[in-house]
Amino acid sequence: MNDEAILERARRAGIAVDWIDANGWPQRVSIASLVRLLDSLAGAPPPVPRLVTATAGEPVHLPEIDDAAGELQLEDGSTRPVAIRAQRLAPIDTPGYHTLRFGGRELGVAVAPKRCFTIADFAPGERLWGLAVQIYSLKRAGDLGIGDTTGLSMLAKAAAGCGADALALSPAHSLFPDDLARIAPYSPSSRLFLNPLLIDPAAVLGEQAIENAADSGLIDWPTASANKYALLRRLYDGFRTEHPPLAASFEAFMKAGGASLDGHARFEARNGDLGYYAFLQWLADRAFARAQRAAKEAGMRIGLIADLAIGLDPGGAQVGAAPAEFLSGLSIGAPPDAFNPNGQDWGLTSFSPQALVADGFAPFIATLRANMRHAGGVRIDHAMGLTRLWLVPSGGSPRDGAYLSYPVDDLMRLLALESHRHRAIVIGEDLGTVPSDFRARCRAAGVAGMDVLWFQRHGERFLRPDEWRDDAVAMTTTHDLPTVAGWWRGADLELRRGLGTVTEHEIAQRPQERHLLWQAFAEAGVAPGPMPESWDSDPVVDAAVGFVARAPGPLTIVPLEDIMGIAEQPNLPGTIDEHPNWRRRFALPADQLLQQPAAARRARRLNERRS
Repeated sequence: MNDEAILERARRAGIAVDWIDANGWPQRVSIASLVRLLDSLAGAPPPVPRLVTATAGEPVHLPEIDDAAGELQLEDGSTRPVAIRAQRLAPIDTPGYHTLRFGGRELGVAVAPKRCFTIADFAPGERLWGLAVQIYSLKRAGDLGIGDTTGLSMLAKAAAGCGADALALSPAHSLFPDDLARIAPYSPSSRLFLNPLLIDPAAVLGEQAIENAADSGLIDWPTASANKYALLRRLYDGFRTEHPPLAASFEAFMKAGGASLDGHARFEARNGDLGYYAFLQWLADRAFARAQRAAKEAGMRIGLIADLAIGLDPGGAQVGAAPAEFLSGLSIGAPPDAFNPNGQDWGLTSFSPQALVADGFAPFIATLRANMRHAGGVRIDHAMGLTRLWLVPSGGSPRDGAYLSYPVDDLMRLLALESHRHRAIVIGEDLGTVPSDFRARCRAAGVAGMDVLWFQRHGERFLRPDEWRDDAVAMTTTHDLPTVAGWWRGADLELRRGLGTVTEHEIAQRPQERHLLWQAFAEAGVAPGPMPESWDSDPVVDAAVGFVARAPGPLTIVPLEDIMGIAEQPNLPGTIDEHPNWRRRFALPADQLLQQPAAARRARRLNERRS
């Protein structure tokens, strides 16, 4: 096959032969890379759609369907005759999952509202704030060494009392109960089920005789996890005897879970007790429902914001249960850019776009429902994956990758439909190499972007708050980036110096960057006085919180680490054992954190955005 034929075949497969890098330069994927990518995508015939999507009030496009008479059955069961003309169906005004029957064929029609459910839908004209938190980092008596849903409920009540309307979480996806060292929340086994290590079983079953774990600033995941799973096993063994009123609820949960829950439990059980692993998910489901209920009852308008990881471990439960739904021989990553000149390979898989179409988008819909089930919102990690993913051939370099396109119009409509059905806002993490039209598309769809202080610059100058987007969530930082205190003190540079991942130029630039940041604070009217010394981070954290609070977007989210003025960040990308990723805990109990003078002071600054 000659080069032109390979290029044409790649384009038909949805591979972007030509693309624009982070510096704005045009690039072309090599022929050798295209061949490897095509080999991994080969074998799947063009899918026959089982479901088409449309927007309420707009014509329904039915590609390659000839003129025909048919019947439309709405989700509520009502029917009406329809006619297909010029590959179109007249507009359907009722959102929902409907069925079109014509010529002996049946086709699903998902009709979505024009936009996702947004803050303006339930708090019009208001500007809210919330906290970002790692559940495991919260402390309470009797938590077995791992923060849990009861600690989360305690924080939710305290935060609501301070004026917060949301708690944004890192992923609570199911990990690997048979490999307790695998703790990264963004490399899950399944995005359909929850991590039982993050729950408090007493929240479901009532108070149990649980011994308190040893207090520590870092989680010893293997030991703490083994102890918690041992407790959960004992609870399961005596469950039906000791909690007969709840047994019917458990049985109903297993029945409703169907093949999906059964497949997950079978994968985790590995020929063991399926009931035990289903029991873990029942506990988790009820515990997270209780945490969201506690947040709402305390007065939060949004409550929990779940985090949907971009991909999955290819050796995990979700891929194992339905391998045909996922890409094989390819992993998600990122192309080379200024921060990662060699690109990135995250070792994760995701949905096959062909399989999504062939399956009527059922895997995507199920994933949205699982993550919106007990939340008032969802953050979509690497939201650009709705339109394209950088895929790396197995064994290859990220430089050998290419972008594979996804049916973004369909995915956006389904996101809007499920968002309204669950009354859940949607936040799209749009950091990194972003397609030129992606943010405009998200704005039109009601998907809020993310504006993070460190990236809000024009050249070297930090943008004023009024220059930030009015449809983005404003943040001081994220779990993968330096905290404000850490950045001001240069703790992030020292950490990276020890790892050999920082340049002397970056170190030399930090004093000037501090000056520019403080200048931006002063111009915005949030700096309390002269620029502090590099060791004096407290007034800087105060100013940073006040600064992002002035952004025009409908929601500001500040990580709990910044509310508390902590220097250490939860995760340092690119490290495994070199940094205590996903292990740090707060020193104080969850319900006492916001009582500290500095935290209370910063909460008051966030409340100023309401006026």
